Amino acid sequence: MAYTYKNCIHMLLLLITCLCLNKVIVTGRLVHIQQRTRTNGLVNFLAVGDWGRKGKFNQSLVAHVMGEVGAKLGIDFVISTGDNFYKDGLSGVNDSNFAESFTKVYTARSLQKPWYAVLGNHDYHGNTMAQLSPSLKMHDKRWNCHRSYIVQAGFVHVFFVDTSPFVNKYFVTHPANNFNWAGVLPRDRYLSNILKDLDTALKRSNAIWKIVVGHHPIRSIGKRGDTKELLHQLLPILEANKVPIYINGHDHCLEHINNTRIPIEFLTSGGGSRAWGNITHYERYKENLKFYYDGQGFLSVQFTRSQASIAFYDVFGKTLHSFKLKNHVRND
Repeated sequence: MAYTYKNCIHMLLLLITCLCLNKVIVTGRLVHIQQRTRTNGLVNFLAVGDWGRKGKFNQSLVAHVMGEVGAKLGIDFVISTGDNFYKDGLSGVNDSNFAESFTKVYTARSLQKPWYAVLGNHDYHGNTMAQLSPSLKMHDKRWNCHRSYIVQAGFVHVFFVDTSPFVNKYFVTHPANNFNWAGVLPRDRYLSNILKDLDTALKRSNAIWKIVVGHHPIRSIGKRGDTKELLHQLLPILEANKVPIYINGHDHCLEHINNTRIPIEFLTSGGGSRAWGNITHYERYKENLKFYYDGQGFLSVQFTRSQASIAFYDVFGKTLHSFKLKNHVRND
């Protein structure tokens, strides 16, 4: 009886925490999160990926500069592009790696906002259900992580896609392929549902800006390069729905590439900690490459109804590359 009562209290506190931060609605297979927005007509966020190394490999330096830029811009939330906890994700909801790589690193006041994360391939090496568990909010109320979901921030909707299950080589029997696919199998059905749900949600969304986030790059000149499965399966959906921006991690670098056909800006933000892969393939996108930096850092995105302003920063806070993107969606 005492055990049941204790769990009821735990769940009640968790529910109250969630309601205080944002409104969570589940419709079909996608979770919809209502992110509070300001009244000044701006939606601002930072995006960082491949970071969870207990402050090492310049993770703490990146976090410090993120705090400074976040304060300057007045950000509303932070996006994590995956590989949140190295090397093998979390072992459980009480894994100390959560606090040592997240809570104790991103301590700046400006970063005490909701964090929206996707799972990376290294996260799938661990207990994926632990990283997805709402119980982590009891350790740090900022944490939000689902497989595929939507964050609705006023006139900006961010669609998060679970990209690791798309990658064929992860399903080849090999000693190095130690993945926890609980909740994913049967794979074909899982992938079909992701693509169908994303396409439907993009079509139904009335947002002025529709942004898609995944861990794996669609196009990249970095060490890991293009993700062929996403080129064939995900890119056609982004093109059909005229998605202007796709943000990813996985390649430990900062990068900006244009799409080759229908305009899409591919933005890689995978420099949250270990970087300097020293392998690039410039020949892949000679005409489309706008920026590449083989080092640590992150990016910021500022939205108005008519324009997006994107900037990439290194560990010293230097702006390495920036550009503006006009909104071509009709605003009635």
